[in-house]
Amino acid sequence: MPGQRDQSFWVFNAVVSTAAVGFLGWLLLIREGGGVQADLSFMPGVNAALNATSATLLLLGLVAIRSGRREVHQRLMVSAFAASTVFLVGYVLYHYAHGDTQYQGVGAIRTVYFTILITHVVLSIAMLPMILTTFYFASRQRFSSHKRLARRTLPIWLYVSVTGVVIYFMLRP
Repeated sequence: MPGQRDQSFWVFNAVVSTAAVGFLGWLLLIREGGGVQADLSFMPGVNAALNATSATLLLLGLVAIRSGRREVHQRLMVSAFAASTVFLVGYVLYHYAHGDTQYQGVGAIRTVYFTILITHVVLSIAMLPMILTTFYFASRQRFSSHKRLARRTLPIWLYVSVTGVVIYFMLRP
């Protein structure tokens, strides 16, 4: 039966991750924002705060596990995931209502911005299945697999969270 549960998880993970990427692709590349009677102009600031919260919780979770406080680590990681999930909901709502925000910078800073943005987007696509798998291994008490994957998941998740805040500030005039 354990193999069956694993297979169910891999299918679930693939479906959820593919659906999320597909939906975000539709939202950002095909659908043009606007036309919704809602002023969500406050959401980018809220989303930046959620990204900063997620990054902080991730770092605290790392400190907790390194000091042997497994239950504290678990709660911090779940809280970081919750903050990232609320961020994603806010991001979708904002972009559904308002569409994209165009970057206004010119020159070398424009190259820096798009380098950060592209790496942020590409790594955020990989993040969801990695996080779900890392959580899955922990929930199955497969801690050696959890630890091995977490060593890759954590820096990517941190990078995506921190660069989300950086992108927010770079988009502000």
